[in-house]
Amino acid sequence: MPQLTKSAELFEKAKKFIPGGVNSPVRAFKSVGGTPVYMAKGSGAYLTDVDGNTYLDYVGSWGPFILGSMHPRITAALEYTLKNIGTSFGTPIEMEIEIAELLCKIVPSLEMVRMVNSGTEATMSAVRLARGYTGRDKIIKFEGCYHGHGDSFLIKAGSGALTLGAPDSPGVTKGTAMDTLNATYNDIDSVKLLVNENKGQIAAIIIEPVAGNTGVIPAKPGFLAALRELCTEEGIVLIFDEVMCGFRVALGGAQSLYGVTPDLTTMGKIIGGGLPVGAFGGKREIMERVAPLGDVYQAGTLSGNPLALTAGLETLKILIDENPYPELERKAVILEAGFSDNLKKLGLNYVQNRVGSMSCLFFTDTPVVNYSTAVTADTKKHGKYFHSMLDQGIYLAPSQFEAMFISFMHTDEDLEKTIKANYNALVASGK
Repeated sequence: MPQLTKSAELFEKAKKFIPGGVNSPVRAFKSVGGTPVYMAKGSGAYLTDVDGNTYLDYVGSWGPFILGSMHPRITAALEYTLKNIGTSFGTPIEMEIEIAELLCKIVPSLEMVRMVNSGTEATMSAVRLARGYTGRDKIIKFEGCYHGHGDSFLIKAGSGALTLGAPDSPGVTKGTAMDTLNATYNDIDSVKLLVNENKGQIAAIIIEPVAGNTGVIPAKPGFLAALRELCTEEGIVLIFDEVMCGFRVALGGAQSLYGVTPDLTTMGKIIGGGLPVGAFGGKREIMERVAPLGDVYQAGTLSGNPLALTAGLETLKILIDENPYPELERKAVILEAGFSDNLKKLGLNYVQNRVGSMSCLFFTDTPVVNYSTAVTADTKKHGKYFHSMLDQGIYLAPSQFEAMFISFMHTDEDLEKTIKANYNALVASGK
């Protein structure tokens, strides 16, 4: 069992100056109990905490580290930028054009793209753009999908909001809440009902094409295509939130994996290589409404800063040059099969969902296809499972409702260690 003496001391100090002691809610370990682990270093597939304990990392900074932490090419590129270019100018730079051109080449829906500083900025801006473009006010999102902490999205949200059991946040006005309609993920009839009840009022439908903030929930075959058809018929802007799954499940994102092209796409995480970043883009006729070319305002002092662009560009170039996706799939299959074998040995029917290198083990025997089925999971058993894995040197997301991420740097030996730990943790969780 790892000793967390210094982590405990730091957490007590942090709580005096930082709300809840953390700068993002799910880090507080509220749903699993115990003391948050303060990390001192990351390298490859491993993390080392402030007490000197080492862990296999399956959080990967919540998705960006598809190539592992401190990849030598990315680190070298950042060092060059720091020494020879700078951190920020507040002016246009050539790198902005390079990454925009590359993103438009890789992602099917992109004809133009605007860089921002976070996934929340990207989704918030995309929704504002959709409203400006259509002249309509209402949006449809899906229960349990998390699109950042913009006011429009904190209605039956996922991620930390779901983890903390408070998906509806004080501070969101009634007017904003009334303009946000919630459909059921993987249920096209629930979407059609909302569209018919609000005819001519829906500006956008926003969806995670692979839901990653209610655990991992893939879209059922035909569901995304049906959304695309409905949006085209009704003049609704279809937004794919690929902040998490973009470049994670495939180079061109989930839209390339499923062959469905949205009108707008939001991105983040991997396109910053571990630095704060976001982007939104899509059809030229829609994006031309963004200021200064158009009348929908959006701005950001640090948008397109050299450091984030450097890390993002280098990450994308490595993904193109080395194509790690077949190897990531091989590793993900090994882990999934190992977990399945353990479940069978123990007579458990827990659900595993996986798309590419994103996966989730749900502590329920109910097939997880949407929010209501996800929340049937036994979070108390998950909490025991989490701490048993942590004790064995496996660092997972401290929530039942988050994804597990495999990186290119996880070795077969790492996977075998994780599978053995999984068996022990399932036993410890009280099957």
